[in-house]
Amino acid sequence: MPADSILTISPALCDRAGEVIKAVKDSGHSIITAESCTAGMVAAVLSRADGAGEVLHGGFVTYTKDHKRAALGVSADLLRDKGAVNEEVVRQLAQGALRRSPASLSFAVSGVLGPEKDEDGNPVGLVYFCCLKSGAEPVTVREDFGKQDPERLLQLTIGRAFDLIESCAKSQV
Repeated sequence: MPADSILTISPALCDRAGEVIKAVKDSGHSIITAESCTAGMVAAVLSRADGAGEVLHGGFVTYTKDHKRAALGVSADLLRDKGAVNEEVVRQLAQGALRRSPASLSFAVSGVLGPEKDEDGNPVGLVYFCCLKSGAEPVTVREDFGKQDPERLLQLTIGRAFDLIESCAKSQV
């Protein structure tokens, strides 16, 4: 992203955030996020929706491996051996966020939005998501959006995050 560029979130995603907040509220849950590649943008967009103050507790931005470990308790061995972009890491991010928050639903994301592959060789466009409700098994999703413009990848990642959060909130499990 050029230094003079200002990140813009599409109006469709802002509208979608309202639907997601409503689903979380209607389910009786509240939510916390743990974000790496999106650097807090999922929580930021959700926070703009009507009713967010009733169900959104906030979010953890855990961009580096060190902060994933320090803030949310992700295993140092896991990060060293498998890197930061995989199913187990997003699961541990979601678990750590849920343990450290009064929320009853957590969402986590870790991936590579570019413009280059990450330090572990993961390709641009690879993103892992996890949604976890208290007392339930985590739901994880792997997406390979392919190499695209980083701003486009961010929009796609936020959109997929909203789909997963809404689905998780509405599920009876």
